[in-house]
Amino acid sequence: MPLRLRHPLLRYAARRLLLVPPTLLAILVINVGVTQLAPGGPVEHLIAQLTPGNDTSGAAERVLGSPTALAPDLDPAMRYRGAERLDAATIAEIERMFGFDRPPLERFWMMLRRFLSFDLGRSLFLDRPVAELLWQRLPVSASLGAWSTLLTYGIALPLGIVLAVRRGTGLDRGATFAIALAHAIPGVVVAVALLVLFAGGRVFAWFPTGGLVSAHWQELPWGARLLDWLWHLVLPVTALVLGGFAGLALMTRSLFLEEVGKPYVQLALAKGLAGRRVLFRHVFPNAMLVVLAGLPSALIGLLFGGGLLVEVVFGLDGIGLLGFEAISSRDYPVIFGTLWLFTLLGLVLHLAGDLLAAALDPRIGFQAAA
Repeated sequence: MPLRLRHPLLRYAARRLLLVPPTLLAILVINVGVTQLAPGGPVEHLIAQLTPGNDTSGAAERVLGSPTALAPDLDPAMRYRGAERLDAATIAEIERMFGFDRPPLERFWMMLRRFLSFDLGRSLFLDRPVAELLWQRLPVSASLGAWSTLLTYGIALPLGIVLAVRRGTGLDRGATFAIALAHAIPGVVVAVALLVLFAGGRVFAWFPTGGLVSAHWQELPWGARLLDWLWHLVLPVTALVLGGFAGLALMTRSLFLEEVGKPYVQLALAKGLAGRRVLFRHVFPNAMLVVLAGLPSALIGLLFGGGLLVEVVFGLDGIGLLGFEAISSRDYPVIFGTLWLFTLLGLVLHLAGDLLAAALDPRIGFQAAA
């Protein structure tokens, strides 16, 4: 007898979960196609490093075991830009090492089979498993993303509600102007200012300038480890929060003002219901639906790229910086591994956001999933 999910919410969740595999596949196909059509690639990137005047990378050392011999008298009509002075055997060895001696479709299916077993392959230039690289960088991005998202929502939501309740007052006008001004300042400017003021030694040297923990972190007791970790997070998280809470606070204020002006609120107040009860029992759930719907996107953005400039400024090796470096060097396994993790977590978090919205407002209908 087939299992029947009676609750519409459960049917909706099951249908969304069934969409995860084809969505992952479609995103991988699109991105593989885009990267294959884009100019350059790992082979050309390594060839550029093998030309005179460039340092030989670790990947080049794995080709020959020593710096490459040059052949200036070769035919320049070759497939790769900058390969005129490399012999054909070297080019063939580079293609074989990177797997480019196989047809593109075969390479894609090999990658897909590995990904289905969560084998993300090895970095072309770092010569380390991609899963190991992601696992090593994940604590940095997770710490930044979790704390900054928690503080951003924890500050912006109450502030937006207070400004909406006190609409038209001096507090509302002054705070709205200050928030709009803060919203116009790029996050990287805030990060650099915090670094110079509080960690660069120019004014105050209160906080560290790089890394998630101190060099002697392993030698500290557990309580001191926690404090050291939080101490390193203060400036980067502050930069992310100051760069992100302003827009959310203004949106929360706007949503509450829009909801307060609706007829059902006026009717509830006319019937004698307390303003606080109307605010938190009726206005709050409706106004928060849009805000909470953006929570998964905000968290994923901070995990995989929103904090890239902050990671660079404060010397933090997170997933955003790893992905940027992989794109710069055309390190396809790292690019696709990061994309795979990004997409998988994004789909799961978006589903969690939908379920949270349904729990906040049970009136949401899921008839489409019936």
